[in-house]
Amino acid sequence: MSPVVLPHTIHGSGPHQVIALHGWFGDRTSYAPLLDHADGGRYTYATVDYRGYGEARHLDGHHTTAEIATDVLATADHLGWETFSLIGHSMGGKAAQHTLALAPQRVRALVGISPVPASGTGFDEDQWAFFSSAVDDPAVRRAIISRTTGDRLPAAWLDAMTRYSLTCSNAAAFSGYLRDWAGTDFHARVKDSPVPALVVAGAHDPELSAEVMRATLMTWFPNSTLRVLQEAGHYAMDETPLALLAAVEDFLAAVDSPTRN
Repeated sequence: MSPVVLPHTIHGSGPHQVIALHGWFGDRTSYAPLLDHADGGRYTYATVDYRGYGEARHLDGHHTTAEIATDVLATADHLGWETFSLIGHSMGGKAAQHTLALAPQRVRALVGISPVPASGTGFDEDQWAFFSSAVDDPAVRRAIISRTTGDRLPAAWLDAMTRYSLTCSNAAAFSGYLRDWAGTDFHARVKDSPVPALVVAGAHDPELSAEVMRATLMTWFPNSTLRVLQEAGHYAMDETPLALLAAVEDFLAAVDSPTRN
């Protein structure tokens, strides 16, 4: 299929342009808790919906991170952005890495928020069966959200996040992207990339933990920094939005002025 311009929202008007990619359970509104307080004078953020998600629920696709990457590049072209930084949460972190693999000359910096590694997850048979059952079973979605935030957050929030996930995507997209983000491996295409990278892990996320980040992205990106948010699990945008935003914007400011203290 030909690349498409994804539905998007622009936040801010600053000279440093940033594209933010959402996770498996979200859509572009996932970034609202961050961008409500972002520095719009320094940065212009574009949040996007993938095919099958949000305002792009009606768009057919192959539902792969490679397809997301080609659509992100088409969206950047539409916006007139020759270069840009990327933020990706979870599945969106893998899509950000795929965008870098396709167009390394266009990516100024990379931020992964609990990112799925470019190598995939290495699910065993039982893990695959559990995650794939989330397509049709809201209780499994809730269990995944609870487990990946340390089984410590209020029931009402878990219920709201589950309902939100059900409204974000259609079943074909939700299922298709799972096969891709869990199973595909293109890490050789990003290994040794010189792009500055910030890797954010939540201390309460047992799946995409700091240890996983050290064994994957931190070994592939020599110019990378790991930040562990002690009060967050997998959903730092909701759990610790201000601490996450400060980490992201401090990192992007250092990319703009690498010699600053």
